[in-house]
Amino acid sequence: MDIDKWFSKLLEDPGNDLVRKAMDEGQIPIGYSCSYVPEVMLSVAGFFPVRMRAPDIAGTELADNYLSSVICSHTRSLLEFALDGRYDFLQGWIFAASCDHLRRLYDNLEYLRRPGFSRILDVPHRTGNAAINWYAEELQLLAQALTDHFGVDMGAEPLAKVIQEHNRFNAILGEIGEHRRGDNPVMTGTQYHRIVVAANSSPKKLLLPILKKIRDELSTRVPLPPYRARLLLVGVHLDDPGYIGIIESQGGLVVSDRLCTGSYPGLQPIPETGDPIAALAKHYLTKTSCPRMMEAFQERAEDIISMARECRADGVVIQILKFCDTWGVEASSFFSYIRKAGIPVLRLERDYRLGGEGQLRTRIQAFIESMGK
Repeated sequence: MDIDKWFSKLLEDPGNDLVRKAMDEGQIPIGYSCSYVPEVMLSVAGFFPVRMRAPDIAGTELADNYLSSVICSHTRSLLEFALDGRYDFLQGWIFAASCDHLRRLYDNLEYLRRPGFSRILDVPHRTGNAAINWYAEELQLLAQALTDHFGVDMGAEPLAKVIQEHNRFNAILGEIGEHRRGDNPVMTGTQYHRIVVAANSSPKKLLLPILKKIRDELSTRVPLPPYRARLLLVGVHLDDPGYIGIIESQGGLVVSDRLCTGSYPGLQPIPETGDPIAALAKHYLTKTSCPRMMEAFQERAEDIISMARECRADGVVIQILKFCDTWGVEASSFFSYIRKAGIPVLRLERDYRLGGEGQLRTRIQAFIESMGK
């Protein structure tokens, strides 16, 4: 089996082959749209989580009737897919009030395409004890709502079990990702991101055997051809591996990432002791460290610099979505902070739909050349 082609096909449709197989086996797909949603809670027996995506979207003509043109294209693309019936297989969805754009998406979906189960989580903007307790209450209400609607057991024991399974799954993903970072990488950033996106949008139990085979096979792979520069990719939500593919087509190898849809901080383990709801609240509220979280810029910036040095990146690429309010502001501050640390940095703005490939190639090529690579 050609692994790259198999994963590419898996990402072509939100209701892919693994999703349909799980549904045939009686599993319930629940959609979610943000990394602050605890998808682990949607992995309790009977459920599986599906991160909502809009692969290869052609346009947003329907969504543009309901959302402003200055709403980010990711949000408009999700609404377009929903209005086109592409998410009709979902038996419910859960959103997070993480930004104004996603709140407007939820409002429109409630009016236009509400499924049997629908909920939005109120996410604090800080990570102190009071905020974590607040979010724990939100998750407890979510657990009760899922129990009332679907009749599933969301108690401490089943939640503790899925946390353990989640950590084991992510540990394997992390092992695979390490093969990007060595002196002689055997996997590209594009290949790895394709696997991560599939893991977010497919039933993990059906994907796990394939990931184990990939992990075991990687140690025998031949190293990649020579590349010009090692890059750290950071920034906003990114679920299109093709974007990384364009970067790597110019000789840059994405050896690590800090994306809410990527490997870090997404693969950090969840504590397996104590109250599962409390552990989930603290984990999901603190792990992502999105720019929406107040008073943590310094921590986020130092984290990026530390990652760049740890993975021996020659440069950092910051990618943001056009009209993204939170990342649009913080990316400029990141740019200055990283450059002052002596690390070459490039800021790129993009739409959700992949476009402007020629310009992107030119800018990446110029960035690599500016580093003397």
